[in-house]
Amino acid sequence: MSLKGILNKSEAAANVALCYDAVNSSCVKFTYPLAIRVPLYVFLMTTVALTVVGNLLVIITVLHFKQLHTPTNYLILSLAVADLLVGSVVMPPSVVRVVESCWYWGELFCKVHTSTSMMCCAASIVNLTMISVDRYYAISQPLLYKTKITISVVFIMNSITWIISALFGFGVVFLEVNLLGIRDLYNSIVCKGSCIFLHSLLSSTLSSLLSFYLPGIIMACIYLKIFVLAQEQLKSIHTINTNVSGRPSMTKTERKATKTLAIIMGVFISSWIPFFLVFTINPYFGYGSPKILLEILGWVGYLNSTVNPFVYAYFYRWFRQAFRIIMSGKIFRQHSSRTILISN
Repeated sequence: MSLKGILNKSEAAANVALCYDAVNSSCVKFTYPLAIRVPLYVFLMTTVALTVVGNLLVIITVLHFKQLHTPTNYLILSLAVADLLVGSVVMPPSVVRVVESCWYWGELFCKVHTSTSMMCCAASIVNLTMISVDRYYAISQPLLYKTKITISVVFIMNSITWIISALFGFGVVFLEVNLLGIRDLYNSIVCKGSCIFLHSLLSSTLSSLLSFYLPGIIMACIYLKIFVLAQEQLKSIHTINTNVSGRPSMTKTERKATKTLAIIMGVFISSWIPFFLVFTINPYFGYGSPKILLEILGWVGYLNSTVNPFVYAYFYRWFRQAFRIIMSGKIFRQHSSRTILISN
């Protein structure tokens, strides 16, 4: 190679942007044009704000108003906590990673961030599974529902949900179960300024199956059974108020709650299934999926946490009423917690 060619090559290398200029093992940084970078920051940070504010409203609503202290609403509360963690802990660093194409918070926080993301995703789907069980008992055994699904039972259900989810999320990452058999591959592609989460073929298959596909199938089966029961009850609701066994038919409120929570489940599955499909098959094709594709699909999943409060507000008039009371400051009035939001 000529001296001119060597100089040109050296100059090109010197002009390559790095996440850490003074570090030899730094990742290469991709810089978006300003016309893309600014709108991207605005859109993503607006999404973060909507996610945090929306889920805070749901949490405050359920905790503050005594009329809403029901088993179903406490399950919704647990789901909102998972969504709030996504908006407050998972999303903000992801915004910078997407726009700046670099991770600036070190390996430890990378593991915490990844663990929290996995924990929240697992907690969401386990919460939705618990909600489907709650709905099944409310529809199929309305006379026994209040004795079987109590506040104490829901507390145990929520505790189990978060313990399992935390053990799964933090256990897989910090024990590096995901790297079994692919440690050399991981070491060869990791660089300073990256936050890469690789799964071995076995790990990606099992984790996806246990944390997404299997609970999703269970929920779909439960809601299908609920749908069949609802159809049977609707056939007789015009003529009698109780069915043959003497159990009351499903009320309008129960039907609406079940429909709304089924939509929440459907939105969650629809939001996350593209990511999990790519995540599952990626190891089978030599990890050839573009990084940007995984980022985009991950954000599609995160957006589910943004959408949920809007679904509650759209379908539940009493949620809208509670939101107005909170936003107007009337929540600070004496005895506001005893406000009647649902008329019988």
